[in-house]
This record gives sequence, C-alpha cells and structure tokens, in this order.
Amino acid sequence: MVRHPVTPEQPLRLALFDLDGTLVDSVPDLAASIDAMLREFHLPEAGENRVRHWVGNGAARLVAEALHYATQNTPCPTTQEEALASFQRHYGLQCTDKTTLYPGAADLLNAWHRQGVRLAVVTNKPESFSRTILRQLGLLDLLTDVIGGDSLPERKPHPLPLQTVLARRGVPAHEAIMVGDSRHDVEAARAAGIAVICVSYGYNHGESVGKARPDRLVDSLSELG
Repeated sequence: MVRHPVTPEQPLRLALFDLDGTLVDSVPDLAASIDAMLREFHLPEAGENRVRHWVGNGAARLVAEALHYATQNTPCPTTQEEALASFQRHYGLQCTDKTTLYPGAADLLNAWHRQGVRLAVVTNKPESFSRTILRQLGLLDLLTDVIGGDSLPERKPHPLPLQTVLARRGVPAHEAIMVGDSRHDVEAARAAGIAVICVSYGYNHGESVGKARPDRLVDSLSELG
C-alpha cells in the first residue's frame, strides 16, 4: 500500500496529474505552433520565452494572449476563432516533435502504477492533443482517465474535472492527490477537497507557485517516489 505523500496516515489510491509543466515540457511545440499561426496572419512571432508564460489556461486563451501581444489589441471573435483553428492545425502536426518528459515523471508513474495507485491526467489542454502526447511518450496505458480542457463543461480551476475522476473511480477525496504546477491546480484541488503537491519548475504564468500555498512543493517528481 502506498502512503499518501501529504497525509501519511492515509493510503494513496488515486493520483491526478496536470500535464503541461508537470509531466511534460510542451512549450517548444506550443511556441512553434503559435509562431506558425502568427506568421499565417502576417504578425510578429512571439517566441518560446513569451509563450512559456501564457501556457496553462487552454488553447483559446493561449491564442488570445498571442494575438494581443502581436497586435496590441483584444482580438475580435472572428479573428480569435480563425487563429485558434490555425493554431490547432499546426499543433496537431507537431505536438510531439520536441515535447519531453520531465526527469522523474516516467519513473514515478510506473512505480505508483505497479503499486496499485490509479493514475489520471487532468489538464486544460484539449483531450485529443493530450492523448496523442501521452501515447507517444508511452504513458497512456498507465492511466485510467484523461480529462482535457474540452472534455467537460468546466475546466480547472473549477473542481468538476477532479470530482469527475473521483466519482468514476469511487475514491474518496482524502485518498487522492493532485500533482500540478500552477495556482489553477491548487484552486481546483482545494475546491474538490483533495491535497495538492506542486512542482517548482512548471509554468504558472511566470509566478512562483509557492505563493498559491500547495500542501507540498517539490523540485522534482522523483521526490515523491
């Protein structure tokens, strides 16, 4: 039995992981796709460093941030829709080209899976892209659930995605953990009654995730193994 990494008196039966910035560094592919979209609209490229600060709120928000940067204006709905379609087309062609697992991610998932902990990914990235990346990296078969930002009527920081997995798997909140990298992960976990661990290396919009006061902060997922 795996002991809960925040409340060791409880068993750990279910671990929910964010994807971007927690398990994988996807910014190189996201930035390349954003820049390809901007070029298509004859706008200046944003570059990887800027995109890294915009990741975490889903594809539509990422595209809106890029358009606002490139035009210095809030995009109209038509432009936003066309740009989102362009981004998704480019990202669909290259979402696994440069995306890599963070150190310790595969080892932790495999270890917990062997010990009977159910594993799920709860992300604001569209579900289809999430599954493609997880399959390419050899992780998809370890997971009971993949909840994307378009899988349900609500996404993080709303607790519904986390509550949905808890209900599907019949696991009480105190026997689960959320592992993420942003304030949205902390807010969603708190609202769902789940303890939350954050990694220090993630995206979190350029701010230290420690300010969100997770139950535990680690520098590497290997610290949880």
